[in-house]
Amino acid sequence: MDISLPSFLAAIAVMAAPLVLAALGETLTEKAGVVNLSLDGTIVLSAMTGFVVASRSESLTLGFVAAALTGCAVAALLAVIGVWLNQSQVAAGFALTFLCRDLAYFLGSPYARQQGPQLATLPVPFFSDIPFFGKVLFSHSLIVYASFLAIPCCIYFLYHTRHGLLLRTAGENPEGCWARGINPQTVRIIATMTGGTLVGLAGAAFSLAVKPGWGQPQGCEGIGWIALALVIFGSWHPLRVVAGAYLFGMLQLLGIYFQDSFPTIPAQIFQVAPFPLMIFTLILIHLSSNRKNRITRLFSGNPPKWLGRAYRRS
Repeated sequence: MDISLPSFLAAIAVMAAPLVLAALGETLTEKAGVVNLSLDGTIVLSAMTGFVVASRSESLTLGFVAAALTGCAVAALLAVIGVWLNQSQVAAGFALTFLCRDLAYFLGSPYARQQGPQLATLPVPFFSDIPFFGKVLFSHSLIVYASFLAIPCCIYFLYHTRHGLLLRTAGENPEGCWARGINPQTVRIIATMTGGTLVGLAGAAFSLAVKPGWGQPQGCEGIGWIALALVIFGSWHPLRVVAGAYLFGMLQLLGIYFQDSFPTIPAQIFQVAPFPLMIFTLILIHLSSNRKNRITRLFSGNPPKWLGRAYRRS
């Protein structure tokens, strides 16, 4: 299959858009000191909710809103258990991801394999006509533009605003929040719900844009675990996390192209291959980061000191 470089890069942006949103959402959550392991189930449940609501209401806007609220609700439940009640965040996350996945398939079974609305592309006037960059950056659907916009917004919020500083302080030194008169538990809960909202949007991005439709198994299964891995191996920095998301999008796209080029090989191999390849690549990057050179130091970093730890002021 022949394809131009601009078209290939544009396709990567589309494939990676949901993962960018989910990974940035988890980055915000973990920077505040909370580990949300419910991502995979949340994405599946949000994909189902977004598709069903959009189909029944014939409104893509309502579909995305419903998916975002679903992600926020699941994250709020995790925050209540793991932050407010000081129970194990890991155990709660695992339980929620399986609960959400099974609930999605149970409630969404009547809508499986049905046609539904799909988010259309919306080229930006004038900019979409720019050679090369117009195709790559300005000829997408609104959810892809949202993924682009989320990157600088997340970086600016975390490192250039007072609220971003408080969020990072809640994950690094909760007592520092108390010193400023802010309850770190409140900051953690808000950060978890905000991250969950982005994860919910990622689910809707799959069922309403990237892989339109709903079925079992859903094409977005496993993406939540990749997002978690990206946050860890991306050293909790949004730019590194996003770079990994686009790398995974490229691997998925190559799998599709290779599937067309080698029709005798079972299609399931190319569908599954990006996942182990991505994990293997992240492990290599992590191992190489122990070497003291400028390139590998870009991938080094430390987790928030209170990541996954319950906090209660004595």
